[in-house]
Amino acid sequence: MRFVIVGAGRVGMRTARVLREEGHETVIIEPDETKVNRLEDEGFEVVHGDGSDEETLLAQDLDAADGVAALSGDLVVNFVVCMIGTAHDCRTVMRVDNDYREYVVQKYASDVDEVIYPERLGAIAAKNALVGGNVRAVADVAQNLQLVQLTVTQDSPMRGYSLSEIELPADARILAFGKADGPLAIPDPDLSMEAGDRLVVIADFSVLRDVQQIIVGERGASVARGGA
Repeated sequence: MRFVIVGAGRVGMRTARVLREEGHETVIIEPDETKVNRLEDEGFEVVHGDGSDEETLLAQDLDAADGVAALSGDLVVNFVVCMIGTAHDCRTVMRVDNDYREYVVQKYASDVDEVIYPERLGAIAAKNALVGGNVRAVADVAQNLQLVQLTVTQDSPMRGYSLSEIELPADARILAFGKADGPLAIPDPDLSMEAGDRLVVIADFSVLRDVQQIIVGERGASVARGGA
């Protein structure tokens, strides 16, 4: 697949490297000549220019591209890039750094396929590192939804019960399950939960604490409250 990335900052460069490792073709548009030279030395296809300039962007043959990622630190640039990409039937991804602009993005960028918030991902990683324990946030799916990985403890009220016997709040669902010594997989309702087993759950923030108490146990849930 072929992708156009606008912005060779921390997020853009890492994205380009991951795509290349997976065998995809990428072209990066970046206005900073120093970054352009460094990327060329790494073997990337790079265009020195402004990605929000229509002529520069269209010169990358968007009609043949599978997607455009607007990953610069400038929201205006990212917005323009995605609008041009959308007009050429590309899948579009837009980076937004400031949460306070989220309502503007939701209102005016409805045609953008995906909006990412790198600061939120960093905050989730920092919270997990600080809090530790048996509850790890995976992602904020929406303002009111979080994806979490929970580890069953000796204190869990559901330890020894099968997955089919778990009664979670209405606004929570189990998405994956893994034994302590195995990988995560689609949950099998007949499997029983033992200490060290892991569950991936999507839940509304309003019921997260209840979910933690059911699966992790009271003592483990109380540790997680400082960061959930």
